[in-house]
Parts: sequence; C-alpha cells; structure tokens
Amino acid sequence: MQDTHISLAHGNGGRYMRELIKEIFARHLANPDLDVDADAVPIALQGGEVLFTTDGFTVQPLEFPGGNIGSLAVHGTTNDLAVAGAVPKYLSLNAFIEEGMEIALLERIIKALAEAAAAIGVNVVAGDTKVLRRGEGGGLYLATSGIGIRQGHVMSMKNIKHDDVIMVSGPVGDHGIAVMLAREEFGLRGDIKSDAASVLTLTTAALKYKGLRFMRDPTRGGIATVCAELRRVTGIGVRLQENNLPVRDPVQSVCDILGYDPMYLACEGRVVAIVDSVDAPALLQSWKMLAEGKEAAIIGTMDSSISYVLMETDIGGERILEELEDDPLPRIC
Repeated sequence: MQDTHISLAHGNGGRYMRELIKEIFARHLANPDLDVDADAVPIALQGGEVLFTTDGFTVQPLEFPGGNIGSLAVHGTTNDLAVAGAVPKYLSLNAFIEEGMEIALLERIIKALAEAAAAIGVNVVAGDTKVLRRGEGGGLYLATSGIGIRQGHVMSMKNIKHDDVIMVSGPVGDHGIAVMLAREEFGLRGDIKSDAASVLTLTTAALKYKGLRFMRDPTRGGIATVCAELRRVTGIGVRLQENNLPVRDPVQSVCDILGYDPMYLACEGRVVAIVDSVDAPALLQSWKMLAEGKEAAIIGTMDSSISYVLMETDIGGERILEELEDDPLPRIC
C-alpha cells in the first residue's frame, strides 16, 4: 500500500480497503482469534459471569500528551469492565475514517491501540472500517465493545450506606487539561500528560475487600458527575473535603486561569471507590503500594444528613456541586 492519505476507495470493499485492513489493522492487531475474512468469530468464555460494555471515542486532537485515540479506546472500554469487577478478555473495533486522513497517523494510532491491548492481555477479535467523506468526521472516530469475566463479589450502588468512604486512586483532571492544552486554543502550553491507562491492577486490588460497595471511572463529567449519580441513585448525600482532593499543581493552575473546576474534568486512568469505613484504610494502603495508586486519597463520605453533593472548601467554607449541564471541554474522549 503506497497511498499516503485515506481516500473514499479505502472504504468501498475492494482492493484498497482490503490492503488497508491487512497492512495496518491486521498487522498490528494480529492474534489467533482475529479473522479479517470472517463475518463472525468464536470466542471461549469460561470461569464466571460474562460482562459486556460498549463505547465510542471522538477525542480531538487525535494525538495528545500521554496517548492517542487508539490507546484511549482500549483503556476506556477495558476500564469500564474493570470497575464493574471484570477481567477484560475481548474487544471489537469499529473505525470511522475521514477521507484525507494521513495513513501514517492512522498507523500510529492503531499501533498504540494494539500495544495497549497487549499490555492488558485483551484481544481484538472483530472489527469493521468505514470511510466518511471529507468534512463529515473529525479525522477518525472509534467505536469499541468489550467482553470480560467477573471476578470477586458483585458490587452495586444499592449496597452503599451512610458513613461509607469515598476515595480516588490518584490526581484528577490530568486528561481533560492535557487534551485542552494539546488544542492550543487559549495560547497555553504545558507538559501535562493524560492519565489514560488501565485501572485493572487497581480494581483487582480493591476487589479483595468485602467492604467495597462500588467503583466507577470518572471520565466525562469527572468526580462531580460520579457523586451526583451516587446521590441520585442512593438518596444519600455526599460530603467531600477539598483539601484532600489530589490535583497536580499545573492542572490547578490552568483551572485557575481559565475558570475550570477539577471536579468536573475527565480522568481516563482513575478509579472512584465507595467502601465501608472498616476496610477503607486498608484499601487506601493497598492502592498506595501500587505505582498506579501511590497518590490515592480519601476525599469524602456518604452522609444521610444532607441531600446534595457538598464540598467543604480548604478555607473553611462550603459549596454545593450541581450536576453538570454544559460540557466544559467537549470531545475529550
């Protein structure tokens, strides 16, 4: 394949499409379960309850410090399985490619996707490609579905109780700010990297504790959106301590300049866990012993005496965190 940019012919089902799939997708994603000529593939699932998830990715720009849309698609989908208590096993991949996209860029993205999948031990076993006319897409959209096997006990928001502890596995807002800076929309630059990564090690450690009630990865809408959902579903209020919230100084500085709240910014490699007060210290210590969780922190509690999400500020005040309405940073995942 000698073409340098995607043309509509790469999506017409003929030779160009076959070569694109063979020389980029199949070459990087090659594994025994991937059959690019089959309409469906068999997969072996043993050992427990099957969990299934699906997701789409439209991040702009396609490459950003700490990752790209390919690695993000793997981490985003497998993390949804991990926080639900599953070990990811298989992925499907649908690529919607805009006419005119540079083929070298597409190859970098699929290579990163393949490397992320291999690091987790998950196989891409099925997929499809479509080519959109120039101007109908953002260069590349990816849609993925994931299958995993449940490990550990079943979690549910319904199990959450008053005085349960809320913790986060690391600093928040890195992904949202990294993507925003990569756009160079505000004339700001920095060396902030996305936190996009697998959370499987963190969730596996957390599942050892019977007091673990629930886990969620705080992607779009950030921790504030997770807390709003907790309050809405459980009917129990959420009390947070701002001075316990881990936020890197460069992220906080950008937020201060542009008026963003780190609580609403997307993370792509963090876990929010709700755990009973007995197991909370042990789980926190377990996370801190991991490279992925060394900056983990307890940030609040479930509080039935209030009916909203309340932030106790570091200067001694209080503010209510409303549910997100406007998207502060569109197309960040």
